[in-house]
Amino acid sequence: MRGKSRNIDMMHGPLASRILLFAIPLALTSILQQLLNSADASIAGHFVSGEALAGIGGTSPITAMFVNLFVGLSIGANVTVAMRIGNDQPHRVNDAVQTAMTLSVIIGVLLAGCGLFLSDWIMGAVGMPDDSRTDALIYLQLYFCAIPFMTIYNFASAILRAHGDSRRPLYALAVAALVNLGLDLLFVRLCGWETAGIGAATIIAFGVAALMAVIFVMREDDPFRFRLSRMRITLPELREILRIGVPAGIQGAVFSLSNTVVQSAINSFGSAAVAGSSATLNFEYYTYFFVNAFAQTAVTFTSQNYAARNADRCRRIFRWCLLFGFGSSLALGITFTALGRTALGIFTTDAVALGYGMIRMWLIELPDCLTSLYEVPAGAMRGMGWSTTPAIITIFGTCVLRIAFVAWAFPYLGSFESLMALYPATWIFIIVAMQITYFLVRKRTFAKMGE
Repeated sequence: MRGKSRNIDMMHGPLASRILLFAIPLALTSILQQLLNSADASIAGHFVSGEALAGIGGTSPITAMFVNLFVGLSIGANVTVAMRIGNDQPHRVNDAVQTAMTLSVIIGVLLAGCGLFLSDWIMGAVGMPDDSRTDALIYLQLYFCAIPFMTIYNFASAILRAHGDSRRPLYALAVAALVNLGLDLLFVRLCGWETAGIGAATIIAFGVAALMAVIFVMREDDPFRFRLSRMRITLPELREILRIGVPAGIQGAVFSLSNTVVQSAINSFGSAAVAGSSATLNFEYYTYFFVNAFAQTAVTFTSQNYAARNADRCRRIFRWCLLFGFGSSLALGITFTALGRTALGIFTTDAVALGYGMIRMWLIELPDCLTSLYEVPAGAMRGMGWSTTPAIITIFGTCVLRIAFVAWAFPYLGSFESLMALYPATWIFIIVAMQITYFLVRKRTFAKMGE
């Protein structure tokens, strides 16, 4: 089979090294994807204005809500393909590939249309400061135009990862990141397009990433090859993708919705707070990407081995992913917090903004490793076909509790520190609920396998 050496065998051989070989490119892919956004924020802050930085940074929770929705749906494609590999059903693997890629186009267009239609209303809903509203609206509308490309890229990448290839999605994003940086500088410094130029560069960069990912999938051998002439949706595969993907997507979207509510509270402190918080948020993304990489590795590895009825290997996958996810994110959290104002200076040099950024650094970035304690068990449950249960737990912890705090407690406390401390407080609840649920689910599902 063409490209066989790129694919990691998830069902045989040593686990620790293969988990690392799979997860590290996945983390680097997410980092590169975020670098596109970080480059946008950095160039806006240094070469456009502080208001442009605040505008682009302030839209992050909004764009993340849409991105997390289709990324969650792509998890459904990943699990569907991986389970058919584990069940040794090659004919159904191709049905899943064709369905996933067709669905990615439909979802991308629908999300872009909804985003463009609602963009002006969204600006008012989140209370974007007046001095950064224009830049925020321009960037948000152009970002929505890039969503179809992002969706296609993520679904194509999910197919590649389902059979052990996490490297080529990384290569596509590496090229896109270079394109984005080069065009950001060209459009802003030479053409003078300011925020509009940054948004245009994002569209082109993700278009390149999507094109490369589609070419990769089209060059696969059967049954993993995507063919434009055979684009179709088969109902059994669609139902499976949606059964796994919709709860994961809703979870991601609601998570971002709660962040948007918190962002509206941050906006009440002014542009300096928005800029400082946005600067630290970039480092939180990088730390969380390692957590997410091992959580997604747990999804894919568990899917194949669960379908092959290898319960003992599923248990070991969980342990290794939890260890690696917690350890890597803890190391990054300590590093970024130690760098402090030096790291934040990449995005802003304003002293007031740096002060707000450091508060967020200590209260959210440093303990960000705790998220691995609920993300990995959630990924393992999705790999076993349980997607709704972890979504409910996460939605309650990240959305219901946080929105309730902002609505009822924050008006009385009123401090930036109390707002930031909300995150680790809700993580504790989610960790306890998710860990208990995971072990109950595992006991039940493995009992059915006779393990």
